[in-house]
Amino acid sequence: MSNLPEAGRLHKIWIKRFRTGPMDPVESATLIADRGLAGNANQGGRRQVTLIEWETWQAMMQELETQLDPSTRRANLLLKGLPLAESRGRRLALGPTILLIGGETRPCQRMEEAYPGLRAAMQTGWRGGVFAQVLRGGPVRVGDLSTWLAD
Repeated sequence: MSNLPEAGRLHKIWIKRFRTGPMDPVESATLIADRGLAGNANQGGRRQVTLIEWETWQAMMQELETQLDPSTRRANLLLKGLPLAESRGRRLALGPTILLIGGETRPCQRMEEAYPGLRAAMQTGWRGGVFAQVLRGGPVRVGDLSTWLAD
């Protein structure tokens, strides 16, 4: 086991209504088992919900000497206080829900369009976040506790 924190909080939630659409911030949402985030454009498959971490985003902003809103990443959930790197195969309890981390989310060209150098900054160390499947659905709210479940 590592000395990294094992608990954090859900800091932000975004819903993308259509494929290239805006990321709409919400205070609460519903995760649906085997589907994803209710109302989100991406449903089903392995990439049902995407997550990034606040601390990594802030570090990238310092490196790039800019301040972009974390919604620029186009992830659904922003966690604070819980590292996501190297978490493939781990189960994450988020409020009453459980997510299975499927792997690292690779940054696309849209990140470079958002800010020069952002895509390259995300290329290593899982800095682009993770994707997950919803094992147990339910409501989630900003401020909900997030913890890793025992393997």
